[in-house]
Amino acid sequence: MRASWEFRDTMRHGVRAARPTLVLHARSLESPPSRVGFVVSRAVGGAVVRNRVKRRLRHLAASQLDDAMPVSVVVRALPAASREPERLADDLVGAWSTMRRRLQVSP
Repeated sequence: MRASWEFRDTMRHGVRAARPTLVLHARSLESPPSRVGFVVSRAVGGAVVRNRVKRRLRHLAASQLDDAMPVSVVVRALPAASREPERLADDLVGAWSTMRRRLQVSP
């Protein structure tokens, strides 16, 4: 996901799942492929730290994608993502499962 309108649309019209290190916004898509975008602000840290967090999130999100449920996802890292990197994987998996559950329930 690269266009600002895609990020905005997903964040405004999707479901939200928050954890201490990240916030995940998602909405269902009509057809594959799934799309994932990342938002890592300066509050997370300097450029090196932000890129490290983004690489970790990209790797973790790729393992969560499946073709059964096409989604548009925005992963927004919080400042705790750089302070507690060991927690990032558990938080993403937990938020992702919450997001799937909420998307299946919503109309």
